[in-house]
Amino acid sequence: MEIVIAATPEDAARLVADRFEQAVTAAGEDGITLGLATGSSPVATYRELIRRHREEGLSFAHARAFLLDEYVGLPREHEQSYFRFIRDQFTAHIDIDDATVLSPDGQASDPLAAAQEYDRAIREAGGVDLQILGIGSNGHIGFNEPASSLASRTRVKTLTRRTVEDNARFFETVDEVPVHVITQGLGTIGEARRIVLIATGEGKAEAVAAMVEGPVSAFCPASVLQMHPTVTVVLDEAAASRLRDADYYRYIQEERHRLAR
Repeated sequence: MEIVIAATPEDAARLVADRFEQAVTAAGEDGITLGLATGSSPVATYRELIRRHREEGLSFAHARAFLLDEYVGLPREHEQSYFRFIRDQFTAHIDIDDATVLSPDGQASDPLAAAQEYDRAIREAGGVDLQILGIGSNGHIGFNEPASSLASRTRVKTLTRRTVEDNARFFETVDEVPVHVITQGLGTIGEARRIVLIATGEGKAEAVAAMVEGPVSAFCPASVLQMHPTVTVVLDEAAASRLRDADYYRYIQEERHRLAR
């Protein structure tokens, strides 16, 4: 696990955008499959990628994308659906084909079958090349709440009260927040060839410390990323504030920069 500590949230977003630009550019016309996360953490990265598309010609024309999760019961057009979120915050502003941006079907009559079908679609597409993640304050990634199986596949999950309360800021009342979701499982996420997780703010510091330096445990679902061979965790100073070995991670960064010169 590579730990990168940036001075500010804006710097962290630019560093994650750098990873995406490098991957998209390297893939060229062969195309790349991106994994896109919702929530507040990736938004600044998406804005930076939009800027690079508009001002510097970064193209996503040969990319396709899979979303991590979706609320059960919300139509795609609902302003708080994750399909709508990704369109509004990112994909509507770049040159990716709408037809290649896929998400779980939250309105399916059989959500369990829809989850299995979505998991199968990811595998049949050859898997995700580069997945962006955020982390919840309780350590969830996607909507894999504490006690999720570390080998879980895409499935229907019931959100914890803490996650419902965290997400209530996007709805008029907490009672409007759906309590069921379709989410890629930890096993599904772990099959991505490369993962970049971004976390900013002191509110994420405890979860980040558990993910990076705690034991691999279902009670911090993000800790499963310790077992992935190519994970980069990009933090600002606030999100890194509870890491015991933060100075060591900074030293590693300095040495990498020195060797690259």
